[in-house]
Amino acid sequence: MPLATMVASNKGRAGMSDLTMLKNVGKAALADFAILGITSTAQLASCEPDDLYLKLCHLTQQRHDPCVHDVFAATIHQAKTGEALNWWAFTATRKERMKAGTFCTLPTP
Repeated sequence: MPLATMVASNKGRAGMSDLTMLKNVGKAALADFAILGITSTAQLASCEPDDLYLKLCHLTQQRHDPCVHDVFAATIHQAKTGEALNWWAFTATRKERMKAGTFCTLPTP
């Protein structure tokens, strides 16, 4: 069962977003999600990590550490499947993509 379904009843719990229930979400990830306009696990489940990473870089006008992409991948995976993996479980795949030249390409200023 997707996490979005499991935590729907916790929405608004003490004014906190259900995003806080995700394994890899702390203050920094919550701040990034706020910048991106992501306010719920259900909304996050419909996202792709590449899109979020590129949008965050664009909105903040800076390149973020690629590990941010791994956090996005892990939280989206958990939101879709309910399986809570550490963010670094997604690092090898991202590094392979970087080596192959298929990782998110930021526009040059």
